[in-house]
Amino acid sequence: MRVVFTEFAKQELDNAVDFYNQESSDLGKKFSNEVKMAVHRITHYPHAWSLLRGEVRKCLLHAFPYNVLYSVEKDHILIIAIAHQHREPDYWIDRNAT
Repeated sequence: MRVVFTEFAKQELDNAVDFYNQESSDLGKKFSNEVKMAVHRITHYPHAWSLLRGEVRKCLLHAFPYNVLYSVEKDHILIIAIAHQHREPDYWIDRNAT
């Protein structure tokens, strides 16, 4: 299934990668790979994760304190946010899906 990241989610991913790269030279790449693995799992089992709000589901990353928030659309998976688990939990609710 095709995966589409909102512009907000792309920016959050880039920001987190930059942050982790500042912490350690390879950590940003590890974070990015962890997100890729989560998205891969989501595409294969899109309904496996619990509903968080409405039709938005939450997939926790294994090695980092982040969630991949997504919805299952008719012809794609929409990644709405790459959200830190301990910061403003509902900040993404009013986002447009662009």
